[in-house]
Amino acid sequence: MKRGQYAYYGKVGGCVVTGNEDGIKHCAIGILYALQHLGYSIPPQADCGWIGEAGPGPSYLDEESGGKENEFTNRNTTFMTYNILHLAKALKEFGGYPAYGNSKKDWDDGTRWNFENPEYR
Repeated sequence: MKRGQYAYYGKVGGCVVTGNEDGIKHCAIGILYALQHLGYSIPPQADCGWIGEAGPGPSYLDEESGGKENEFTNRNTTFMTYNILHLAKALKEFGGYPAYGNSKKDWDDGTRWNFENPEYR
């Protein structure tokens, strides 16, 4: 734990799903939720994928699939990659997330960061 934070704070995640069935978004939902739940930061457009025809057939890297030339896949993969890189660079330059308000160690030691009582807003 850096600064009392969980191990994946300050790390950036995304996911690539490939195959020959329609399930990219369904898989991405679970994967991205799990990553952020562990502490990863997830930028916009943090998933991409390629699917071929439903049922048995060639996979992404199979020459007959056309996967490497697929415009939709290439665009989304590029956007995802740059968004991950941009967020990772920003977090690194900023020094990650401040520990104020999200340190398990501080919480366990009794710190509550003096948050305001919502009844007085």
